[in-house]
Amino acid sequence: MKAKNTNRKPLEEDLELKKLSIRLKALRKKSGFSNMDIFAYEHGFARAQYARYESGQDLRYSTIVRLANCFNMTIKEFFGEGFE
Repeated sequence: MKAKNTNRKPLEEDLELKKLSIRLKALRKKSGFSNMDIFAYEHGFARAQYARYESGQDLRYSTIVRLANCFNMTIKEFFGEGFE
């Protein structure tokens, strides 16, 4: 029988998506792309779709893997900042 962790409060989906959008924007800018449209184009994302990612809309795990590859990061590194 698993012990229930009563000290951890449940994750809030909207808050976690907001953190993801902030992380994506920071990584894009750190990579030297001030313009999201150019980043999207150079990495094979539809401009409108990438804009949705940076605005905090939900995305699939396969897209997160693809984004981590764009930044030459592991998934652990990708989620290493901003998700404490």
